[in-house]
Amino acid sequence: MKLKVGLSLILLGWGTLFAQQKKKQHKLPNIIFFYADDLGYAETEPYGQRLIKTPNIQQLAHEGLRFINHYTSTPVCAPARCMLLTGKHGGQSYIRGNYELGGFADSLEGGQMPLPEGTYTMAHLFKKAGYQTAAIGKWGLGMNNSTGSPNKQGFDYFFGYLDQKQAHNYYPTHLWENETKYPLQNKEKFVHSPLDSSKATAEDFKQFDGKEYAPELMTEKALAFIDKNQRKPFFLYLPYTLPHLSLQVPQEYVDKYKDLFHDKPYYGQDGYTATPYPRATYAGMITYLDDQVGTIMKHIKALGIDDNTIILFSSDNGTGFNGGIDYRFFRSVDSLRGLKMDVFEGGIKVPLIVRWPNHIKANSETDLISAQYDLMATFAQLVQQSPGHSNGLSLLPTWLGQKNQQKHQYLYFEYPEKGGQIAIREGRWKAVKLDLKKNPKSKWQLYDLTTDPWEEKDIAVQHPQMLLHFDEIIHNEHQPAHIQEWEIVANKMIKK
Repeated sequence: MKLKVGLSLILLGWGTLFAQQKKKQHKLPNIIFFYADDLGYAETEPYGQRLIKTPNIQQLAHEGLRFINHYTSTPVCAPARCMLLTGKHGGQSYIRGNYELGGFADSLEGGQMPLPEGTYTMAHLFKKAGYQTAAIGKWGLGMNNSTGSPNKQGFDYFFGYLDQKQAHNYYPTHLWENETKYPLQNKEKFVHSPLDSSKATAEDFKQFDGKEYAPELMTEKALAFIDKNQRKPFFLYLPYTLPHLSLQVPQEYVDKYKDLFHDKPYYGQDGYTATPYPRATYAGMITYLDDQVGTIMKHIKALGIDDNTIILFSSDNGTGFNGGIDYRFFRSVDSLRGLKMDVFEGGIKVPLIVRWPNHIKANSETDLISAQYDLMATFAQLVQQSPGHSNGLSLLPTWLGQKNQQKHQYLYFEYPEKGGQIAIREGRWKAVKLDLKKNPKSKWQLYDLTTDPWEEKDIAVQHPQMLLHFDEIIHNEHQPAHIQEWEIVANKMIKK
């Protein structure tokens, strides 16, 4: 009897040990996703930037996987966020443009068109898998009193800007914590007030400064969320507003660059805040963003959760084009054509770095053609949940160095603003249609990206059969928008 009891206890002990080992092997990884705002493809060191220092993002690339053919889903803020979080491309997404509500004043804060009730977001996906979820940064998909509130869209915790217009000011009077205003010690300012260049003083420039810098508070809240949830799986979405205009950053970051770039004052004549050192301020904003990446990386290492944390870094679209940004000086999109709001490469090609110790090969690179609407499917495979009705493909095989990566036949982009634009990337080919609102019969432009990555030589007339193929892709991918303003595809374009 004693022998049987002893044997049973031994077997029970081994069973418990095996169960613990199995549980450990299948422990769900934490996800931290840095999502920069209007950061160009070539504005960080891993993607060739030489003037702006980003050592932490460089370290992230050295320790992870760098994508060199990755695209946002669309070239502007709110719809890019919608498509990222729902896994949809521009021809099927609920939100396809920046549909502004309200005004700039605090009393008129109205946000953007909200996500509807019943939307299946990335946060819902992670909640189904047992994760704690947070969004800290810029939302742009609905106010606190709407169906688009982040707390109604799968996020346990939110801190930051709900309204993108408020995010034009880095020293706002308030941010939002969940569905409650979070007051700051800053005075209300309309940041689109130009200065008189003939008599502007140093004090005039300083009027746009404040006491509390929004991104600093975002990092504090992110660290607190990590501390609170370090013993359970978490998804932390960090859509920082940097380096989106206005040009505002703490003075110590301006000082890092102000003697290097032969700066001339920007007086606000092209929108957003005036600043005496526009180049230095912009560079300082990107370096500030880099420092936030470094702060959070160091924190997860100190907590001992680094090996079980996936860190991603990307941007919502290409570089901005006004408000004092000198994108030519910084070669912000390298030599690519287009900027924010363009479906040319400079507007939609963005960085993507993924780091996961012991799973993703360090200092590696992939030329896989991919888009942000793939990330919903990627995370779904990672945590074994449904991606919903996603247009994406899982990138997990590429992350893990496997050879069974499924590839897109093409990527589809549909953007109803700036005249109405469509683009298709299929292998070496890039097809573009412009000005569709004025001209529904707008002709295709066609570029061979292997010989012409700058999209300078239109060879559409040489490939008439390919153009018919691209028309068929529109037929397959376009679904009617729910508001007429976003409907840029004429009925005859989608009929066989």
